[in-house]
Amino acid sequence: MGRWRPPPAHSTALITPDGHAVLKAELDDLWRVRRPEVVRALSAAAAEGDRSENAEYIYRKKQLGEIDRRVRYLSKRIPALKVVADAPSDPECVFFGAQVTLEDIEDGRNVTYRIVGPDETDSLEGRISIDSPMARALLKRRVDDAFEVDLPIGKRSYVIAAVVYTA
Repeated sequence: MGRWRPPPAHSTALITPDGHAVLKAELDDLWRVRRPEVVRALSAAAAEGDRSENAEYIYRKKQLGEIDRRVRYLSKRIPALKVVADAPSDPECVFFGAQVTLEDIEDGRNVTYRIVGPDETDSLEGRISIDSPMARALLKRRVDDAFEVDLPIGKRSYVIAAVVYTA
């Protein structure tokens, strides 16, 4: 078996203004705060002598590589992103940035999701990627539309109860 792997699927290059600010703050923190701290600790560990058995040196070297990898990714990703700040002309239709409240047809429970870019998803806060199956099923639907979506837990049916765009 070779080392070749198929390229990953391209994610949508959209982001909300809040998500864009978070990524820029992360890049700034990594570059101006965390990286200099790790470099100082790495030089102190290197000054202790034999590097082959120095656990602190090996750990800091690995940590520096992880920081550099993330900085490189963010430096390429941030300029490629398109910040979507404007609400659509039809506020009752679901588009990027919408906060959608859904009612589960089977058990009547309500759930709220916000459709965001893939770089700012957080399932605990209800932010789902525009590339997710749920978001794809929601796009261009309106309040009171019923729809069915294939989720990892099986097919589920929902009705859109509310659509809100936050500034």
